[in-house]
Amino acid sequence: MRIILGIEYNGSHYHGWQAQAHANSIQQTLERALSKIAAHPLQVQCAGRTDAGVHALEQIIHFDTEAERPMQAWLLGGNSHLPDDVRILWAQPAIGDFHARYSAIARFYRYVICNRPIKSALLYQQSTWCYPPLDAEKMHQAAQHLIGEHDFTSFRAQSCESKSPNRLMHFIEVYRQGDQVIMDISANAFLHHMVRNIAGVLMEVGSGKQPTDWTSHLLAVKDRKQAARTAPPEGLYLGGVCYPAHYGLNTHPIFAKLPRDAKRFD
Repeated sequence: MRIILGIEYNGSHYHGWQAQAHANSIQQTLERALSKIAAHPLQVQCAGRTDAGVHALEQIIHFDTEAERPMQAWLLGGNSHLPDDVRILWAQPAIGDFHARYSAIARFYRYVICNRPIKSALLYQQSTWCYPPLDAEKMHQAAQHLIGEHDFTSFRAQSCESKSPNRLMHFIEVYRQGDQVIMDISANAFLHHMVRNIAGVLMEVGSGKQPTDWTSHLLAVKDRKQAARTAPPEGLYLGGVCYPAHYGLNTHPIFAKLPRDAKRFD
């Protein structure tokens, strides 16, 4: 049987999602807990790997097992073996050929910026601090140049191993909530550090250092060196993953904003 889980985590004390020999990871933490419920070793697959210090509002994972357990056992039993900064939100059996990564048709990330003169104690390691005042409206205007299918070479890490720099950007919204500036962004898939590089560029625009059409220029030049520094990982959250309706998964309400022609595979 293939089981699907929705996972929430605070990535502050982990070296990212992927299992590593000499560092603590989200993947290893989940596999240890779930293997106790299954009574045999398990390997989990995720919708999208997150870097060190990055969080998830809802990561989607799946695993295969011969152990017959009620869904509540995976949910409650799994959580009983997990640390307080990792939680299983829901569990359900997979339908058909579901794969957490390869069945996904869109991902949603949120980037949170604490924009005030003093750092936040409550959002320590859960937001990026930027003390110069940011113009969220200008950031939003600049972000709209990135909508659609583009070559995102200027926004990918130099170490990115993806064969193609092209991605289909569904929407980007930048808005202010009190002393927080929030960026919500969705695409069919993302390049390595792509969201953090976009956030870094938009903060340059928001602080008045660059014009709102700088994003168009960066798309055209296809040169990572001409863009801004990569924004810190602390403000980044994997917000949710969208799948075709026939898999029977409830998706984050934000995916209702996807254009009708967005249902395409990466």
